[in-house]
Amino acid sequence: MNRFQQIENTLIFQFKHERLQIEPWGKNSLRVRAVKGLEIHQREELSALLSVAPEKTDIKISDEKAVITNGKISAEITSEGQLTFYKSSDHSELLAEYSPHFLLAKRKYTSLGSDLFHIETRFKAYTDEHIYGMGQQPNGHLDQKGMVIDLLQHNTMINIPFYISTRGYGFLWNNPAVGRVEFGKNHTRWIAEATRQIDYWITADDSPEKIMEQYTEVTGRSPMLPEWAAGFWQSKLRYRSQEELLEIAREYKKRNLPISIIVIDFFHWTLMGDWKFDPELWPDPKAMVKELEDMGIKAMISFWPTVNLASENFEEMMENGFITDIERGLPAHFSFFDNNTTGPVSVHYYDATSEKAREYVWNKLQKNYYEHGIKIFWLDSCEPDMEPKHPDNLRFAAGQGLEVFNKYPMENARMVYEGLKKAGDNEIITLCRSGWAGVQRYGAALWSGDIPSTFEMLEIQVTAGLNVAMSGVPWWTTDIGGFYGGNPTTPYFQELIVRWFQFGVFCPLFRLHGVRLPEQKGHCGAPNEVWSFGDKAYDLITDMLFLRERLRPYIMQQMELAHKKGIPPMRPLIFDFPADSNCVNLKDEFLLGPDILIAPIVKQGATERSVYLPKGADWVYAKTSEKFQGGQFINVQAPLDTIPVFLKNDAKIPVFV
Repeated sequence: MNRFQQIENTLIFQFKHERLQIEPWGKNSLRVRAVKGLEIHQREELSALLSVAPEKTDIKISDEKAVITNGKISAEITSEGQLTFYKSSDHSELLAEYSPHFLLAKRKYTSLGSDLFHIETRFKAYTDEHIYGMGQQPNGHLDQKGMVIDLLQHNTMINIPFYISTRGYGFLWNNPAVGRVEFGKNHTRWIAEATRQIDYWITADDSPEKIMEQYTEVTGRSPMLPEWAAGFWQSKLRYRSQEELLEIAREYKKRNLPISIIVIDFFHWTLMGDWKFDPELWPDPKAMVKELEDMGIKAMISFWPTVNLASENFEEMMENGFITDIERGLPAHFSFFDNNTTGPVSVHYYDATSEKAREYVWNKLQKNYYEHGIKIFWLDSCEPDMEPKHPDNLRFAAGQGLEVFNKYPMENARMVYEGLKKAGDNEIITLCRSGWAGVQRYGAALWSGDIPSTFEMLEIQVTAGLNVAMSGVPWWTTDIGGFYGGNPTTPYFQELIVRWFQFGVFCPLFRLHGVRLPEQKGHCGAPNEVWSFGDKAYDLITDMLFLRERLRPYIMQQMELAHKKGIPPMRPLIFDFPADSNCVNLKDEFLLGPDILIAPIVKQGATERSVYLPKGADWVYAKTSEKFQGGQFINVQAPLDTIPVFLKNDAKIPVFV
């Protein structure tokens, strides 16, 4: 009996109780699904992939094997079920399934007593392979080869299970289930704790740029960044009242400092889940927004997807099934402080996987914020950030928690995006603490979460941002200065904040945030404005604000490229110089667009550093106009007022004036 069959442009392998199908899904790309059963599950609501036009596909079947080819990629499956991917041009191996022992299955299904399985899939490990992407992992590594990565959303850890390999392919684990991936020396193993089937997508091409273009074609691209979002964002934890916030905005204007956005952080509300201003402290939001707009400043509001048991909306949401359910125990997700309470209270998460729940929540946001003129939303605590984090105890509209948990932040971003689109807005950006594969198509910008104010963490931010970029998300930012533990009166922090600004000014989004010491009553930190860190720091930071203004035209050019082709503005050197072996694991430099190379200072007390200039271009040190040939390391002096920046070839970008 032949184990292969072709149905239109899809290749199917069936043996015993397993069914595997491979089909073209975008240019030079294939989607693989395998199930313990006779039918593939068509649950596209759990997929990161968009529908795409059919590709011309070549399928050849014999008794021993079958091969499917889509452009530059081919997949071969033997009659024993061994699956291997090749470059179509020269039949060189890209990726192959692997078993460490002939008795161990390459694709393993363990029943959980329902239609869910614990699933494992193994692939070969290659000594020459380097892996970039996988979302945001605060491990300080650019190359993820050798890492074990939990596939679970956490504050500071964003699970986007897509990577680009130096072997010439990109790989998406198209499954929001909780699990892990092991990029080991002996094999690569993907594990899903509870899911219905294996589902992944693979693409091949000759450069990271082409691979990224193909990936974002099938998962979606960011809308065009609003021009005002390319400027400086002022934020702190937190402005306690309408008047306090307006005083800060007026002071920026009085000092003639550039500012584009000012942020209204948490606890501006009455109770969690009311999603509206406290009228005592924020008496006239519409007038506030009008005054800000007259100053050329946009207001951003913090939205938490949490609902207090005492909220005016809780009973209705619970009755309609809009609150995430649990499998056992009391129906609450964690304890947290809220306004008008004397201690922690039970807090619940709305079910972002429910279309009706998303509509309900958007209607509240529209009535209580949008109609006041606030159209920019900060989606905080959206992992969802539960304590304890037991996804197995959650029940969403989309399915059991272990099966669907990782897609929650993407559905939450979708809620705001679709609401704004329906209201007629096209300039959309939301700031999200978490995401998933394809979240960029909903106008989501990611940031690195609640990180400490240390030089060690500043260094980690470079690789965090670069791997987010290699995961298909072009909009990324960090809390300049770190989120917690920073004391503006200390020399350590004053040095740190300057170095962090020098890094942040070249990031896709330029945003100051944090809770500064000493903390104050009412969930509030010390002042966190650019004039709060001493006169010397203020002068240097002011230079960065005006540098950002000069960079904005160039940045918007890169954002247009991200919108049209998915090419990230901020990226590792290996993205543009894949043939230069020195760039493979160069984790403390990066490019902003094709023409600016930044080598940030991330060590306390450092006043010089080594910089590598890639082969294939000449480079000009922006500060002195000195020219260097690519393909060499040079030593650069970098006192506190200097960040090493180089321009490629004859690029005319006003970094320094």
